[in-house]
Amino acid sequence: MDLYIGLKLLWWVLLGVLLMGLAIMVGMDMGVGTLLRFVGKNDGERRQALNVVGPHWDGNQVWFILGGGAIFAAWPTLYATSFSVFYIVMILLLFSMILRPVAFEYRSKVAASKWRDSWDWVFLISGFLPMFVYGAAIGNILEGVGFHFGWDGQYYQTESFIWYLLNPFAILSGLLAVSMSVYQGGAMLMLRGTDPIASRARNYASTAGIIAIVLFIIGGFMISGMTGYSLISGDPGMPANAVSGQVVHAVSGAWLDNYAAQPILWIVPLLAIAGMLFGALMLRANKPILGWWLGAIAWIGILGTVAASMFPFLMPSSENLNQSLTIWNASGSRYNLIWMTIFTAIFVPTILAYTTWCFRVMRGKVNPPNPADDHAY
Repeated sequence: MDLYIGLKLLWWVLLGVLLMGLAIMVGMDMGVGTLLRFVGKNDGERRQALNVVGPHWDGNQVWFILGGGAIFAAWPTLYATSFSVFYIVMILLLFSMILRPVAFEYRSKVAASKWRDSWDWVFLISGFLPMFVYGAAIGNILEGVGFHFGWDGQYYQTESFIWYLLNPFAILSGLLAVSMSVYQGGAMLMLRGTDPIASRARNYASTAGIIAIVLFIIGGFMISGMTGYSLISGDPGMPANAVSGQVVHAVSGAWLDNYAAQPILWIVPLLAIAGMLFGALMLRANKPILGWWLGAIAWIGILGTVAASMFPFLMPSSENLNQSLTIWNASGSRYNLIWMTIFTAIFVPTILAYTTWCFRVMRGKVNPPNPADDHAY
C-alpha cells in the first residue's frame, strides 16, 4: 500500500478515536451537569455531585481540543467546510461551553439560593446542548449536507440552519448522544458519589441506557431507508481536491452497502447494543465500574457503526454528489500527515497516562462538602 494512502486510513482511525474520547470523557462531565438538578435535591447534594467531576472536567476538555485540532491539521478541507456548514451550531456550542467553566467557578462563591439555582440551570443547558449538537451534527452528516464548491473552490451552502439542525433524524441522533451522556455521567456519580445521589443517579443512568438502545435501533431502521452515498470511482492517493476526481451516487439504503460487502461489520452495532444493555443491567446491580466501561464500549460501537456505514465518506454533499468530502479528497498533504503522526505518537499516550494517573490519585468516594468550604465547588 502507498504510504500516503496508509496515512489517510490511519488518520481516519485516529479521528474516530478522538471523537470517541470526546464522547466518553467530555460526555461524562456533560451528563453530570445535565443530571445535577435531578440527583441533587439541595445545595449540599449538588455541590457533592459537582465535586465528583470537579478535579477532571477541565482536563477532559483536551479531547474536544484534540478533535478540532486533528480535523484542522489532518483534514483541512473537512475542517473549513464543516465549520462553515455548522457555523451557527458551533457558535451555540461554544457559547454553552464558555458558560460551563464560569458556572463551575462562580456557582458556590455566593451563598444566595437564587444565585446558585441560576447557575444550576446553566449546568443543565451547558450539559444538554453540547451533547445534543454533537449527536445532531453526526445525524446531519449521515443525511448529507447541502453544500457545493464553485470553480474557484469557493464554498456555497444551500440548506437553512433550522433544517439541518432540527430534522427528525438529527433530533433522534442528538437525543441518543444526550442519553449516552446521562448514562456515563450517572455511572460516574454512582462510582464516586454517596447516597442519596448515587441511588438517584443509578435510576437515571440505567433508564438512559435503555432509552439509548431504543433510539439506536430506531435510528438503524431510519438509516436502512435513508438515501445513502456510494463512491463509484476515485483515486485514494489524490491530493486534497473537492471539485474533481471522483464519482458518487446517492441510493436509498446505500449506508448498508459496507455491511452487505463485509458481514463481519455487523459486530459493531451489536457491540453498541450489548454495551448499552449489559451496562444498564450492571448499573442496576450496583456495579458502576463495570457499567461505566460497558458504556464506553457502547459509545465505541455507536460511533464505529457510523464510521463503518460511511466509509470512505467524511461529509457527503446532497447538493453536488461528486463534491462530497471523502478520506481520499479531504486530507492534508503526505508531509503534513507524517509529522502529525509523529506528534500524535508522542502526545496521545502522554494524555492517556496523565488522565489515568489523575483518576487513580483521586479515586474513592466524594463526601458532601462543608458549607463553609470555599475550596470545593
